[in-house]
Amino acid sequence: MSIRYFLLAIGVSVSLVLSAPFIGQIRNEIRARFPGQFVLILGSVIGVSILSALTVALVRIRDRRLMRYGAIACALALGAGYALWTAKPDPQVNAVERFHFVQYGLVTLLFYKAWRPLGDGGVVLLPIVAALTVAMVEEWFQWFIPGRVGALEDVLLNWAAILCGLLFSLGLDPPPRLTPGVGNGSRRQLGSAVAIAILVFGMFFDSVHLGHEIHDREVGTFTSIDTESALRAHAQDRAKRWRAEPPIDRTRMAREDQYRTEGIQHVRRRNEAWTAGDINAAWRENRILEMYYEPVLDTGHRWPAEQRADAAQRFASHGSADVTTSVPYVSAAYPYTIFTWPAWAFWSVILALAALSVAFVFT
Repeated sequence: MSIRYFLLAIGVSVSLVLSAPFIGQIRNEIRARFPGQFVLILGSVIGVSILSALTVALVRIRDRRLMRYGAIACALALGAGYALWTAKPDPQVNAVERFHFVQYGLVTLLFYKAWRPLGDGGVVLLPIVAALTVAMVEEWFQWFIPGRVGALEDVLLNWAAILCGLLFSLGLDPPPRLTPGVGNGSRRQLGSAVAIAILVFGMFFDSVHLGHEIHDREVGTFTSIDTESALRAHAQDRAKRWRAEPPIDRTRMAREDQYRTEGIQHVRRRNEAWTAGDINAAWRENRILEMYYEPVLDTGHRWPAEQRADAAQRFASHGSADVTTSVPYVSAAYPYTIFTWPAWAFWSVILALAALSVAFVFT
């Protein structure tokens, strides 16, 4: 292992993760200073980064040209194909996601340089595992930051960027030899790295994607990271605290209040349904807010009395408000897929997989 490159890779990775609270502010500043130019500016940064990397590659490649140019071409094709496949209607979102290819391409390159001296399968596997762990830590960290999101979908995006980075690294500076299989030294490092990655994945997934379905006879079903009793406890706590100290602005540097965020998501779904004329969804979402997220309503999201009365009358005209005599309502407010697996079962699997990875070291 090259200690110099390994420490550099760790330093860049830590900087990438810790910069997460500031990235959103930087983006907003660019949008404010250069209205309508955000995509052009970020796209230019991406383009210059890719062209610079290609220029360095062209200068350095002197032998094994077919294999090396082929690896770089595959990296470009994979990146372009994945970008087109996952393209969103919003070009700003696309520009941000494509910037991930630059970030994680660099992280993967540095980890590759660190393990390049191994000369076996660890040269390929260890950078992937290390960079993927960084990606999961970043997404997990972002989940706690106001205005940022962290989800499994973004980890998959980073996974594609990591593969592109590895292919580019192999083309740029292939190892002088590459022995099939994994030697003893690589096995020890790989087993430990995989175990760490599995534990990080467990913590990330537990925070973001493990939760509960709340079944209520009046409002139907909705998902939350908290149980029904926890939501009611949060409501009492926030009602008391927010009377003395209103919730912070989401642009400030602070830990995100997930209870408030969930409430805002129901507010958005309610408002979207109301605008679309879906009275059933709008009324049910408003009742979810009144019953479980009332302190969020009191931060400026409560319907005026006239609007609520109008919504109640319209809802009643569609039939009984009792969900047992109508189609059960299932809220789509929560943006992430929530799995209702028992935490003990999930963590039993995670710990077993991590233990097997460590055992791999001694086989």
